[in-house]
Amino acid sequence: MCTLRTLDAHWIYPNKTWNPCSIAEPRRRVMQQLRRIFMNTTQSLITQTDWHPLVLSIQVASVATVLALVVGLALGWLFARKRFWGHSVLEAVFMLPLVLPPTVIGYGILVVAGRRSPLGAWLREHFDYTIIFSWHGAVVASAVVALPLVLKSASAAFAGVDRSLEAAASTLRQSRFSVFVRVTLPLAWPGILAGTLLAFARAMGEFGASLMVAGSIPQQTQTLSMAIYDAVQAGHDDLALLLVIVTSLLSITVLVLSNRFFSLR
Repeated sequence: MCTLRTLDAHWIYPNKTWNPCSIAEPRRRVMQQLRRIFMNTTQSLITQTDWHPLVLSIQVASVATVLALVVGLALGWLFARKRFWGHSVLEAVFMLPLVLPPTVIGYGILVVAGRRSPLGAWLREHFDYTIIFSWHGAVVASAVVALPLVLKSASAAFAGVDRSLEAAASTLRQSRFSVFVRVTLPLAWPGILAGTLLAFARAMGEFGASLMVAGSIPQQTQTLSMAIYDAVQAGHDDLALLLVIVTSLLSITVLVLSNRFFSLR
């Protein structure tokens, strides 16, 4: 809709017939055409894209987060409630994945559970099973790098629980396990859940360690991070951009939820 007054237009251009719509209309048509091209391209990419890496990433991150949660809860409670010789050193060892390069973590997993390692050879001999070049390897790698986030959050959450409430529950003839489940865990749960969500986001974005352990095999071990890398290497910039947007939206959603639970602590 044109709002420029004719009197003002003739004052600026006295010798010319001025019609503001003559410029606004072509611009509107160009914007509509660009919008149509963008929508068609996006729809074509979405329908033609193989979404298996997204499904696999969610699957790997979910299983890895459960493993990290189980181990992280136990270690977090241990480091928050117990003091023993070597406490700081042992805690630092479990926090190493936060600072070590992912390739170092991947190499460490290969040394411990690779086909030539004692554990890997035993698994292959007795169960005909190996985590190398399988999505199970990606789960192990993701769980290792995500563990410190759960551990640190759980340790801080358990340390912040009022011990007098646990003592009061113990006077009611409640077992230690019952006190932990009914008192300690509910009070520490917001912090634990926030750390768990961060661990899930970290597992979703895992690349280096998973690439060394599981490889990037389409339809088998190729997660979102690997699919983006492969798309860039192949020159498929549109596909890479689409996967980057999807990954970013997922990460933002998880981080927003994590911040909300942190605020409940």
